[in-house]
Formats: sequence, structure tokens, C-alpha cells
Amino acid sequence: MRSVRARAALGATVVVALAVVAAGLAVLLVLRANLTDQAGLQAEVAARETAGQLALDVPYDKLETGDGEDHPVQVTDEDGRVVAVSEDLEAISGTGTDRVTPQPSPAAPETGDDDRDRDDDDDDDAASADPGRGEVSTDEPHFSNGTATVDGDRAAYRFASVEATNSAGLTLTVHAGAPLAAEQRAVASVRGAMLAGLPVVLLVVAGVTWLVTRRALRPVEGIRREMAAITASEDLSRRVPEPASRDEIARLARTTNETLTALEASVDRQRRFVADASHELRSPIASLRTQLEVGAAHPELLDVAGAVADTVRLQVLAADLLLLARLDAGERPGNARLDLGALVREEVSQRVGDRIPVTVSVPEPGGLEVTGSRGQLVRVIGNLLDNAERHAESSVAVEVRAERGGVAVVVTDDGAGVPEAERERIFERFVRLDDARARDDGGAGLGLAIARDVAGRHGGRLTAAGAGERGARFELWLPGSR
Repeated sequence: MRSVRARAALGATVVVALAVVAAGLAVLLVLRANLTDQAGLQAEVAARETAGQLALDVPYDKLETGDGEDHPVQVTDEDGRVVAVSEDLEAISGTGTDRVTPQPSPAAPETGDDDRDRDDDDDDDAASADPGRGEVSTDEPHFSNGTATVDGDRAAYRFASVEATNSAGLTLTVHAGAPLAAEQRAVASVRGAMLAGLPVVLLVVAGVTWLVTRRALRPVEGIRREMAAITASEDLSRRVPEPASRDEIARLARTTNETLTALEASVDRQRRFVADASHELRSPIASLRTQLEVGAAHPELLDVAGAVADTVRLQVLAADLLLLARLDAGERPGNARLDLGALVREEVSQRVGDRIPVTVSVPEPGGLEVTGSRGQLVRVIGNLLDNAERHAESSVAVEVRAERGGVAVVVTDDGAGVPEAERERIFERFVRLDDARARDDGGAGLGLAIARDVAGRHGGRLTAAGAGERGARFELWLPGSR
């Protein structure tokens, strides 16, 4: 199924069906157990009534067992012989023996005149207890299920077995039954009602789930349509509708709009990057072409030094653009262990043609190791020194020190400094606060942007600040090696 609504409706229906079936089985089991216990209680009462008569030595043929159809009774002696049964009992099962024909038993109570004489004696001694009288067992009766045929009708019964001892010491067992027909009818009625109502319940659940899911997913369909329209029109300024609710769908819509905002900003930034790069490339290319054309027409007027400078400027700009492209593509920094102090010394030692000498302050080797790409970190240090050389008046200083679990490189100059309002903007690409001077000196506004990007990808940071009354201070911090 490709529809979420259909899957939700089917899943809810299956879960409810399983729950209803489980609950129905539990109800049926509890109902059957309760009704069976009630039948067992009725059977126990009937068995104890008959056992009480046996304890009083009532003759077997004089036992009052009530209606044989409601409570069939079977009495057995210690040897399992049937000594008495209720009236019209034709067959029985579940009591230990299926015999229904009484057999003579020793020590049976006497009948006839002796019975009358005993009754007279009992009347005379009614005020005193007879030490030879029998008793009914007080133990928990034994229960079992079986069948009995009474007057041609066969039915299921719950049997209770109770023991009784007569005055002669003979232990007899009374098996009395209670019909289970009511229990069977009740269970069948409830089962039928459940089976008839289950399809209706499942249809209602499926329908309600379908409608509720459809209503809940309506905003999702609106988001999908708007996203399809944005894709078709390529208009990233459009946004998907945000529901007024505070549920997951509303959060999805807000997240989608945030993604569209970030994507729009990324595309705009990419377009500006391409436009700025084209503009920066156009100036040195035009200058170089002009010089070459003049040289071709008038060789004596060829400005070789200017042509070389423009070529170098093009080479540097191309290298910067290539590095930015690799960084934007997600290039990961290396994992080499590097001594940042040694890198700074090496970079400064190679800058023999700088306009202003650089003062270096690096502590003794040790504790200045970082992990990263040697080429990229050298590029960061070089860009910071280039920036300081471009704006300094008489001094440029570099200090390397261990700081807060990492290594800090601080580059200061005594130039005009950076206005506080512009200290974040200078790290944007192609941003130059003094366009004329930057253009004359060959700057394209990419050095500081590359430096901050590389610092961030190494887990560090690059910040700008003032250097006292005059000048600028750039601080690079990188986490130490572990």
C-alpha cells in the first residue's frame, strides 16, 4: 500500500481486532469460570445434603436426592461399588465409575421395623449426642466435569464429590451434579454477540482512522504541493504553508521553510561568488591583454613587470578560488601533528620581500602542537601576515602561545585598524573596507574569508579586535593535539 492513510487504517484495524479478540477470549474464559464455579457450588450443596443423610444412616433406598434431572446423584462405597443413585439416572460419566445399578454393600443401613425402632430410640435420645453417629467430611470437595443421562435426556454436568461416614464406619462418596446448560448457553450467547459485533467495530475503527489520518495529513499534502511548485518554478523565495497547530507537521513545515531559507541564502551567496569572481578576474585579464596588445604593436613599450604582476595576481586569485571550491565541497582537513610555532617561524623566514619586517615571539618548542592540514594552516598564517603587511604603517608582530587547551597565534599591526561594526563583515568573501587600496595592492577580499573557513574546519576560530589606540589584532585559536 502506497497510501499512508490506508496503512494507518489497516494497522489500526489489525491492532483493534487483536485487542478485541484477546479481550473477548478473556471475557469468555472469566464468564465460563464463574458459571462453572456456580454450578460446582450447587453440586456441592446437593452432595452435602445427600452425604448428611448417609451420615444419619438413612437407608440407601430412602435417600432424598431431589430432582434427578437437576442434580443427578451417585453414591459409591470404599470399594467403588455403586450403592445408590438418584431416580431415573440411566448413564453417567466423569465420576470415576459409569455404573448406575446399585449393588449390595456390607454394613448397609437396615430397613423395615428396625428402622422404625431406631427412629423411636433416636427420638428418645434426641437430647443427647450419639457417639456412634456418622459424619460428613469437611475437606474441599473434588470437582469434575462429565455427562449424565436422566430419563432419556443426556446433558453436561459439573460434579462435586463429598465423603461421608456412617455410624458403622463405612466411608461413602457422594457424586452430585449440577447442569452446565446455562453456562453453555451464556457462553454461546456472548460469543455470538462478539462475533456479530466484531466486523462492525472493525469497520468503524477503519473508517474513523481513515478520516482522522486524512485530516491530519492534509497539511502535509499542502506542503508537498508547494514544494513541487517551488521545484518546478525554481523560485526559492516561496515558502510552504505552516499550520497553526504545534504538532509534528507544524514543526516539519517550519523546518522545511528554514531549509528553503538556508538554500536560498546559499544560492544567492553562490551567485554573488560567481559574479564577484568574474569581476575580480576581469580586471587583471583586461590589464594583461592591454599590455600584451601594446607590446605586440610597440615592443619597446611592453611593461614586462606589470604583465608579470598581473599574471601573479591571476595565479593567486585562481588558487584562492580553487581552495574555496574545495572547502565548499566539504574537503576534510588532514590529521597530521604539526608544531604551530615552527610553522610560523618557517612562514616568516620565507617573507624576505615584505615591506615591513615581522617580529616573531614563539616560546621554546613544546606544547604548541595541533592536528590538521599543513598546507591549509600555512595558508591561514600567510593570509593573516599579508593582511597585516597591507595595512600596517611601521610594525607587524606575531605571537604564538599555549592557551586554554589549544594554541593561539596573534597577529597585530599598527595600521588604521578595523571599525568595531565591521569586524565580522571583513570575514565575508570579496569584502574590502578600502576598495581602492585593496585593489592597488592586489587584494581580492578572499584572504580573511579563507582563513576563518579553514580555522573553523580545524575546530578553531579566528577573530578580529583592536590593538590598543591604533592598529588591528587578529587571533587564531586551534585545539591542541591529543
